[in-house]
Amino acid sequence: MPPFLPYGRQAVDDADVEATAAVLRSDWLTCGPEVEAFEREFAAAVGATHAVAVNSATAALHLAMVVAGVGPGSRVVTSPITFLASANAAAFVGATPDFADIDPVSATLDPAALAATWRPDTRAVVAVDYAGQSADLPALAAVARARGAVVIEDACHGVGGAFVHDERPWKLGGHPWADLTTFSFHPVKTMTTGEGGMLVTDDPEYARRARLLRSHGMERDPARLVGLGGAETGPWVYEMQELGWNYRITDLQCALGRSQLRRLPAFVARRREIVARYDDAFADLPWLQRPGLRSEADRPHISWHLYTVRLDFGALGRSRADVMAELRAAGVGSQVLYIPVHLQPWYRRTYGYAVGKCPRAEAFYAEALSLPLYPALTDADTDRVIAAVRALGPA
Repeated sequence: MPPFLPYGRQAVDDADVEATAAVLRSDWLTCGPEVEAFEREFAAAVGATHAVAVNSATAALHLAMVVAGVGPGSRVVTSPITFLASANAAAFVGATPDFADIDPVSATLDPAALAATWRPDTRAVVAVDYAGQSADLPALAAVARARGAVVIEDACHGVGGAFVHDERPWKLGGHPWADLTTFSFHPVKTMTTGEGGMLVTDDPEYARRARLLRSHGMERDPARLVGLGGAETGPWVYEMQELGWNYRITDLQCALGRSQLRRLPAFVARRREIVARYDDAFADLPWLQRPGLRSEADRPHISWHLYTVRLDFGALGRSRADVMAELRAAGVGSQVLYIPVHLQPWYRRTYGYAVGKCPRAEAFYAEALSLPLYPALTDADTDRVIAAVRALGPA
């Protein structure tokens, strides 16, 4: 029996193992030189001035809200087709998470829907780069900045990707249309640190406060110490300047991240190859809609975290659960990404959101299914996925 093909998985090799083993043999396991090196290298890779490594992308999103001054009395608009954290981060700081509908082609936040959803208390927009394809960041920024709001790019799906604007490619995290960008290094993402995330920005004050808050708000820089009521000064002195959190990441994780970062171009290239094979193989299926592109110019620059198709379950004559079971029986995993966040019970109870708020997102969810996509998939594996999907339809 051929091995089961999950919808996503990490790609760890001997170089990754040796990188983490070297840290285990060193004097530092956490908060050491690997963290600082990973931040420098990642910032350079995405074209940002500052990078702050943290223990999860959720932590990065939370810190982005805090340093941008989002809090009680503020409204934060994001896409409903995303993981819970994109919206939850607003609730963490006492703001109101809200949702605007998606562009039906790319499944990213629609700028026109954002403008229509806008309220006077809206202070931030979280633009999610769904499946690795960027949201229309220039258009979203035009809506938000004209109204005095901050733009946070949730590029958790988009490590290593870019988009084209004015005939020029712009790296996710390295362009002028987001004030802060967050990335995820969860094992199913394009590269991994086991768990972990990164906040990048060109604003030095945002970066300084994010670093402070990721470690309990403790300041150690002698130039910034305000004095502890006549206490001694010395290398051991720290001062808690703000109420922060333990969002620190370890040297072990960052050594893995540095090793993975060196292979990121190869990871992305293989994902693009697999997407191209899928696109060609599914082009003639009337009951399957392939992932759409906002712009054909973006195609060679998308990093493709997910390959999410839309299936006409009515035409197939069975439910999504039935289809997923059929694929699993053929050794092919699949996943539903995502249930619209505004339909989650807590959001319904807390904010009164209901079916019909974002109809395009709800329609997308009803048909969405993500197929296996990760660099270790061989051409033979990809052919197995293609055969299993094609077998769903009429003979």
